[in-house]
Amino acid sequence: MRLRDLAQLVRAPAALSVPGDAVAGAVAAGSLSARTAGVAAASVCLYWGGMAANDWADRELDAKERPERPIPSGRISPNTALAVAGGLTAAGLVLAGASGGRRTLATAALLAGAIWTYDVKWKNSPAGPAGMALCRGLDVLMGGSGGDLRRAARPALAVAAHTYAVTALSRREVSGADRTLPALTLGATAAVATQAAGRTGGPLPVLLAAWYAVRFGRAQREVLRQPDAPRVRAAVGAGITSLPALQGALIARDGRPLLGAVIATAAPAGAKLARKVSPT
Repeated sequence: MRLRDLAQLVRAPAALSVPGDAVAGAVAAGSLSARTAGVAAASVCLYWGGMAANDWADRELDAKERPERPIPSGRISPNTALAVAGGLTAAGLVLAGASGGRRTLATAALLAGAIWTYDVKWKNSPAGPAGMALCRGLDVLMGGSGGDLRRAARPALAVAAHTYAVTALSRREVSGADRTLPALTLGATAAVATQAAGRTGGPLPVLLAAWYAVRFGRAQREVLRQPDAPRVRAAVGAGITSLPALQGALIARDGRPLLGAVIATAAPAGAKLARKVSPT
């Protein structure tokens, strides 16, 4: 197993969209500290574990629709993928407990359960987009688990709504979509960006929210123009790599503009890495 094959299995570049969840949750909940870095690392492990579990669960379908992926192409065996998924999940739980204590560990356990349930049950059902939205919302709440979770609910809902739109698009990556779907997801993106911009956070949240809306919205507009599979896949990739801009807006709105700007820089970095390893 080569490192590149492992990176493809876990969608390594997409992990740049993950630490901002923990930071956004911690800032909103008033619990940002050095421990937040450990919680963010736990989030990355759980995310990568979920990606590996996703490919393990979809190995038979991918043999027909995505034969180039690591498992159907024979570059990684199903047992190896399952071991990677289990090991990363365990590492995420250990990091969560060590960094944030029992409350963070409990939230991480809920998140891990939601991730695995999504991969093996929800993904190909009507509950798929809601299931993935739940996972990302819980990820934000895990970041805020050391403080006031009620305050962390606002960024959690924004990230969950964004994730619902991306996941709804991802279900049409192979077959293409009709124009109704991108019209609906564009509306959701506009609503999320408006909520993230806030009213009293100054100009930076507005700028970052607008950047997010333009980055993700431009790709969705292409799907609306011609809703074929390649454009849908491009929109899904844009949704994943644009998430740090949204997280940055949420963090800046909640009083940490410099930190929000730093988190947002992961958006162009993720887009650049996505040209080498697909995030979808």
